[in-house]
Amino acid sequence: MSSTPTTTTGVTLSSGHSHSHHRAKRQRHFVLPDGRKVHIALSPEEAESLRQRLTAIKKDEPFDLVISGSPEHLEALRQVHSHYDERREMLRAKHGPDYDEFENVRAELDHLSSELHMLSDHAVQLDANFSKYGYSAHLRTYDDHSAPGSSASSISGFHDPDHEKKDWESEKRNGRIMKIYKKPTVRQYFHKGLLWRASERTEVASFELFVDLLYVGILAINGDHAAEDPTGHELLRFSITFIMSWKLWSDLALIISWFETDDILQRLSVMTIMACLLGLTTNMLDALGETYSMLVAFYLAARLFMGAYYFLLAWVIPMVRGMMLVHVGLTVIPSAIWIGSIYVDMPQRLGLIWAAIFIELTGPMFVILIIRGLTLPEGAQPIAGGPMFPRRIVEWIRRVFEFFPAMNIEHKVERTNAFTTLVFGYSVVAIIYQNAASFGLNAFFGKAALGLVQAFCFNWIYFELDGADLYTHAIRRTVTSAMAWSTAHLPFIMSFVLAAGALSKLVLATDCRDTKIEDLTETYILKSDPEIPIGLRWFYCGGLGIALFCMGIISICHVHKDPAMGIRVRKSKRMANRFAVCIILCCLPTAHHLNSLQLISIVTGLIIWVLFVELFGCSSPEESFFGEKKQCKYTARCKISKKDLESAVRGGHVINVSELSDRGEKGLYEMS
Repeated sequence: MSSTPTTTTGVTLSSGHSHSHHRAKRQRHFVLPDGRKVHIALSPEEAESLRQRLTAIKKDEPFDLVISGSPEHLEALRQVHSHYDERREMLRAKHGPDYDEFENVRAELDHLSSELHMLSDHAVQLDANFSKYGYSAHLRTYDDHSAPGSSASSISGFHDPDHEKKDWESEKRNGRIMKIYKKPTVRQYFHKGLLWRASERTEVASFELFVDLLYVGILAINGDHAAEDPTGHELLRFSITFIMSWKLWSDLALIISWFETDDILQRLSVMTIMACLLGLTTNMLDALGETYSMLVAFYLAARLFMGAYYFLLAWVIPMVRGMMLVHVGLTVIPSAIWIGSIYVDMPQRLGLIWAAIFIELTGPMFVILIIRGLTLPEGAQPIAGGPMFPRRIVEWIRRVFEFFPAMNIEHKVERTNAFTTLVFGYSVVAIIYQNAASFGLNAFFGKAALGLVQAFCFNWIYFELDGADLYTHAIRRTVTSAMAWSTAHLPFIMSFVLAAGALSKLVLATDCRDTKIEDLTETYILKSDPEIPIGLRWFYCGGLGIALFCMGIISICHVHKDPAMGIRVRKSKRMANRFAVCIILCCLPTAHHLNSLQLISIVTGLIIWVLFVELFGCSSPEESFFGEKKQCKYTARCKISKKDLESAVRGGHVINVSELSDRGEKGLYEMS
């Protein structure tokens, strides 16, 4: 028995995508021409354990042990390749045409197997991802069996897709037992300019949707209370409390997107954060008054709990320790400012509040920009560094942040879409009232119906126009566009919630004809006002104007697909129209003579106009709006007489274009 373990200075990252002539499963051993078996390890640590295991099992059988990508591995592969190449030539000389026919059949089978692989396994991994969010040449996948963890072997990044047929009779008898604790693994991470991600698609967990149920109540309480007292003080309270709740939601979604845990402790951790969020919600309405200390206490309990979790991850997963410690710092520093704000009176307290909010919202972005700029591959143009940092610090940052976790695009988009759906849903619920009249078709119903149209149009624009037919999603486009896309959602959602709360009061206002107070039930009579406060006008019109503006920014961050025949109105002109409508909406509150019905009608008309321009502008002039496509035309320049061409088409003959150069005159004809 003999073994020749080898070492290597590093582990090569490889995507491991199989070509048509490759096996679907990565080869872990092969046989040399002399009969010796060569085993392949993915890392030095795995080589040591594999050698001990093989030594115990194969006592009388010689073998070689190499590390994948090492010179010994390449030399052994070249030796085996040369051996089989010689055997192929011998078989070709011996069997002649029969061998060539066999090779053709084998090549066709390999090609068909590759197509089946692309249409089944691979299609639901990267192909579907690229078709929905845009192609990225810097994206690689690794399989679950080699998912990165804390050990060196776990960061090799080899993609080992297991496409073998499963024994479903055995699979269906394997029950799933959720562990109390399971070591977290990184779902995706950046390394030297490449994004490595797990090959499977990240699904939104049921407990994440359960968290959103709590935000239904937060939106209703915060939005309704702001509409009850439309003043600058109430707007300030609404903004601070909404940002605090949004921060907890976004951080929780980020942690779940970064790491795969799926254990009982993860559920208990989410429940703990939800309990803190519940406590924060119960102290929102008097946040700048008596309940401020309790509000901050519950908020910091959730933030520091997540900071402790970051610290635990830094200890458990050394690969991403640098980024985890950065987030610990970005949690502790604002927390100290929040604690200090408790002991400062108004209005000086606001300075500390907004300083803490600024660090929490922008700190991670600046850190990512610096790290991404300094950890690019050699030869790439950095976006940070240079004279700004000494060379020694740059080298230290590159070493500490060689690996850092990345946001999963599917998970982030689906979670954001789910939250946006909640916001649109709140706007629909807010306009619902109870009628007490025998014939309830009145101005109350008209205003509610117009409010429903507004919400439907916003939903249409956000999901089916701005968020569909993407060539490249903002997250995949650039770092700057990804940050702009993520940042724009906060003012967009805040503004829309504020406008929806104001709309609920406008629907019940009795300042126009056919709005008799007795047509409402007792509960809604108490909520009705005979006049519209000026602050309510600003909340409603300004909120929708800012929301529409932020939706435009979100749309600009994406790169949309254009039909091959072109579009009627370019995206830049459609965005100019949208921003012009935003200006009009923000100026509408100055028209004090407009009653609630007139105000809602004008706003609805403007939003419908934006939707019409988007639908018309995105369409192709070669397409029909009524279901049937225009006749497809093909234009070509060929040497054939018009008489011969018409005769051939009329007779149903097939024209060989390669033969046209020898016939007739040269002319330009259009075939339909």
